[in-house]
Amino acid sequence: MDETQSANRNGDRNESQTVLRACEVLRAFRRAGEELPLVEVMQRTGLPKTTTFRLLRTLIHGGLIERAGAGLYRNSFGPVMESPFRVGFATQGDTEFAREVNRGLEMVAARERVRLITLNNRYSAREALRNADLLIREHVDLVLEFQTYDRIAPAIAARFLAAKTPVIAIEVPHPGATYFGADNYKAGLMGGKALGRWTRENWGDQVDQLVLMELPIAGSLLELRLAGLVDGLRSELPRIVETPLIRLDGRGSFDQVLDVMRKYLRRRRPRRTLVGTVNDICALAALRAFEEAGSPEQCAVMGQNALRAARDELRRTGTRLIGSVAYFPERYGEELVPLALNILRRKPVPTAVFVKHQLLTPRNVDLVYPLDCVAAHDGVPKERARMTASREENSEEWNLSSAEI
Repeated sequence: MDETQSANRNGDRNESQTVLRACEVLRAFRRAGEELPLVEVMQRTGLPKTTTFRLLRTLIHGGLIERAGAGLYRNSFGPVMESPFRVGFATQGDTEFAREVNRGLEMVAARERVRLITLNNRYSAREALRNADLLIREHVDLVLEFQTYDRIAPAIAARFLAAKTPVIAIEVPHPGATYFGADNYKAGLMGGKALGRWTRENWGDQVDQLVLMELPIAGSLLELRLAGLVDGLRSELPRIVETPLIRLDGRGSFDQVLDVMRKYLRRRRPRRTLVGTVNDICALAALRAFEEAGSPEQCAVMGQNALRAARDELRRTGTRLIGSVAYFPERYGEELVPLALNILRRKPVPTAVFVKHQLLTPRNVDLVYPLDCVAAHDGVPKERARMTASREENSEEWNLSSAEI
């Protein structure tokens, strides 16, 4: 059913609400022969349990639905097709995190018959504004906005508000948009507590300095990760408040962040150092700098994002990467598409949907990501071999911007 037709029919007194609800139940079955439990039909339609059960019983009596088992129903009629929604997706850029989001989103959109119109913001504020205008001209039904800079979020949001286009803001809040993404403070707190526990078990409370790799360009959003990390450390190591705190700018590629850490270690002799970072690029660069200084045992590092390279590092024997908080970008599509459909179908949705976070450590990384295929290079994971190679031999993968969320 076309959205305009649906809106027109809402005011028709001659229509039967029961029949309309029965159509919703039929639409819950997306292919002929699909079997669904009662609870799944309820979730796809948003109808109460009693209403859903009665409609299913009626449709069974009418021969359109079959009982496939206890509490299980089969579609014998075929899917009731509706016009696909057109959803604009302004993706962040070409990074591992963004590629995982894109891949999952495209897969679920195809499955749910949502037409996805994808544009690349390319980590550019100007490109993000230009893409917003393009999606408005395309008259998309809803926009998934994934861009890094919180300073332009109000301008982008204002454009879509004027066009009456609903927006789901991924990772960076936009005024008036439904937020979907990280609970940054919680993720930081999780990492900070784990780093504090490791420190207490391995170093007692003997910490000489705390280094925070910041990312000012991303605004206050990522500051919450470090604020959470510091609070987590304090909960495990109360005396950490007496420890010298150094803040470094983690902006740039892996090599640029590495240079920042190298310069710092040249000025100060490596001592027992806790390193908190906003993402894995900064964490891996910090590890590399301490290794080059010949003092890897003097650092303990906490990452964020649990990207593939960080997972490989966690598998390395003797690593000083204590952990990395996972965000599971490959699963974003499974939540984003249903959230978008609920908004488009005018169903109630929360103002913010936070993704799942989980701390990955050397102990559980293979349990959480068992399908990672780690290619060995003389007993060293391939990504680790790349990191320890000369700067000229580093692949483009290591030149990712550390602005990656």
